[in-house]
Amino acid sequence: MAKPRKLKWLDVPEDHDYPAAANYLSLVLPADLVAASIGGLRTAPDEYRKAKDILRAAGLRLLPRSNPHVATDLAKVAKGLPLSPILLVRGDARIPAPLLVADGYHRVCASFHLDENTDIPCRIADRPATAPPAPAAAKTAKRARTGPPAKRATAAPSANRAPAAPPAPPAPRAEQVVPG
Repeated sequence: MAKPRKLKWLDVPEDHDYPAAANYLSLVLPADLVAASIGGLRTAPDEYRKAKDILRAAGLRLLPRSNPHVATDLAKVAKGLPLSPILLVRGDARIPAPLLVADGYHRVCASFHLDENTDIPCRIADRPATAPPAPAAAKTAKRARTGPPAKRATAAPSANRAPAAPPAPPAPRAEQVVPG
């Protein structure tokens, strides 16, 4: 059995990695937070993380070797060509918010296929702070967690008023599965 080639990495991300990261982040973050994240990635120090930990923290599945982009990266490794470091936006377990792989998902998967314990060079930006939710949104979020407010005793409907509509069903809790 042939010994697999050792992964080689570029010292810095390639120039086209940042626009690719911004393109992905624009799908999950507002524009001002995308700009802050990209700025953070450009100035972040290099860190090294294992492929298995990146996939787990991001909640992403391992793409197969047959995936065209993973296969391309594996072919680069076989030729001895270096891969570009991964661009990540830090997750926050308190919210919870997963790690975001802004650029390099396929490179992480290729690395995992070669050795899940290989140290991968990464640039990790802290998750930008967001404004607190508006008071109405906070009230709605609280109601969703606690259910509808308690019913108050009311007088019997008068002849001049229409009967009240039946109460709405309680909002689903986070752990309930809502059929789609």
